[in-house]
Amino acid sequence: MDDEQSLAGRFEENRVHLRAVAYRMLGSLSEADDAVQEAWLRFSRAGAGGVDNLGGWLTTIVARVCLTMLRSRTSRREDPLEAHVPDPVVSLDEAGPEQEALLADSVGLALLVVLQTLAPAERLAFVLHDMFAVPFEEIAPIVDRSPAAARQLASRARRRVRGSAPVPDADPARQRAVVNAFLAASRAGDFDALVAVLDPDVVLRADFGGKDLSSVIRGARTVAGRALMFQEYAPYARPVTVNGAPGILADPEGRPFSVMAFTITGGRIVQIDVLADPERLRRLDLV
Repeated sequence: MDDEQSLAGRFEENRVHLRAVAYRMLGSLSEADDAVQEAWLRFSRAGAGGVDNLGGWLTTIVARVCLTMLRSRTSRREDPLEAHVPDPVVSLDEAGPEQEALLADSVGLALLVVLQTLAPAERLAFVLHDMFAVPFEEIAPIVDRSPAAARQLASRARRRVRGSAPVPDADPARQRAVVNAFLAASRAGDFDALVAVLDPDVVLRADFGGKDLSSVIRGARTVAGRALMFQEYAPYARPVTVNGAPGILADPEGRPFSVMAFTITGGRIVQIDVLADPERLRRLDLV
């Protein structure tokens, strides 16, 4: 019993870190929890005898679990990948320790959207090396490649990220001002004011949980028109923090309808990611 309690205690010391790794790997909070639980089962069966770097060893275990989950995900997913919005980390007030760990290094939804387009091995190499400083010598056996090949995987992923993930403005207050202007224009039904805060090439990704409803639209005037279609929900929208950046939660009568994440570059909105899948919103416990 003492050994089991000792193992459990040592695992709990690393749980928050492991969940942060799994979230970046999978973009899903529920699947991240499943991956951490599977890592615990493997750890409890194997024990930690002779392990010098327990944190690194556990990170390797959870990475292997995530890699398997990523490789099996394509056949299970029914919604189009382009319209899929990763699970947001929503802070209604001050973030707790687990949320702070998930949000470390500004892992915004825009970045997670790009990560989900990578091949599983590329995503693993990029996340472990670029986000958690895991050496390629330790990544190589996980992806069954040489260290040099693992380095190439991360390099390809890095180029994709730099070419696709918009870099947000650094000033949170400026970002919030832009989001507030968007919200005010939506409430007023002011089409021109909406267009003014949107980048001409803005991308709106709306995930309603089904391939027939979810969509990706582009262009300031088209996105502004779509925003006006949901004007009835604007009075119920309130500011929240989504993955460390200003966002909006719409919850008419206290029931979450949507979470909106904004990426703002050069003082304009370049990307809006909307999660309006009722089932996934319920799992986020936003009430």
